[in-house]
Amino acid sequence: MPSGCPDDLGPLQLAWLGDAVWEMHQRIMFCKTPARSKDLHEAVVSKVNAESQAKALSRLEVYLTDVEKQLVRRGRNKVGRGSRKLDVAIYSQATGFETLIGWLFLKNPARLAQILDRLEENESFCP
Repeated sequence: MPSGCPDDLGPLQLAWLGDAVWEMHQRIMFCKTPARSKDLHEAVVSKVNAESQAKALSRLEVYLTDVEKQLVRRGRNKVGRGSRKLDVAIYSQATGFETLIGWLFLKNPARLAQILDRLEENESFCP
């Protein structure tokens, strides 16, 4: 289990960690399906981009606690211009999502599991 105090980390550090946690989760979900590694890679990439992360956050927002909503807001507000190819609103939503995932990974893994389970409902993990 990870150690450290997530409250000592900034939102962008938490987002960086959350991005890695989210990608690992997606890889685990997709590796349960037999497929070529190229197909698995493409399927995971489609789930770990900013647009998919922003959509995941919108599906979760009604289930988040006030503390979790504040973490998302902190992450959203820390974003600068973002990517040239992407709307800054989508990029900031994705960063807020990653911040939440990173914080939960360190602070409350049981809650992280609940949130990931919620996102898996009605999802297909076939490449």
